[in-house]
Amino acid sequence: MPAQHPAPRRRLTARDWADAALAAIGDGGLAAVAVEPLAARLGTTKGSFYWHFANREALVEAALERWEETGTEAVIAALESEPDPGARLRTLFRRATASAAEDPLEVSLLATADHPRVAAVLQRVTERRVAYVARLFEQLGFPPEEAARRGLLAYTSYLGHTQLTHAVPAALPQDPDYLDAVLDTLLRRP
Repeated sequence: MPAQHPAPRRRLTARDWADAALAAIGDGGLAAVAVEPLAARLGTTKGSFYWHFANREALVEAALERWEETGTEAVIAALESEPDPGARLRTLFRRATASAAEDPLEVSLLATADHPRVAAVLQRVTERRVAYVARLFEQLGFPPEEAARRGLLAYTSYLGHTQLTHAVPAALPQDPDYLDAVLDTLLRRP
């Protein structure tokens, strides 16, 4: 019988490390980003880490950039194929709240907003998300100032919903039409 050799391990990338760091942040906050546990999670050694990053802060920066890309830019890009801004807004709200309910990462990042790198990315992400939602309201015919207000209100509704989903889920209604009712309220004209 021929000797069996283990399958060669895939070479890890900086993105693999950043994704593992994001998972760790979601599980245990920023303090959970530690090289040895991440190496164990990835089935590799610390040497792999140092091949890609000079230090932990560089990994944190890469993870935050990855979150910004996947949690904001990629989401917006995926929505752009929908020509109707109202449908885009409803799809965005449903997908974002469902994703945030499954993954505590956003809540963990908000809890560490006092960290300078986290604060900077939260600022950029918040500005980008609010501006995108405000643009959708403008495309729906709201004047720019009103669209900006509604964009901010929609985003704070999302954040509040996300926070409650993880902290006090029983406070949220079990009605599956609840999110549509929130959007109906936001879309109502005076």
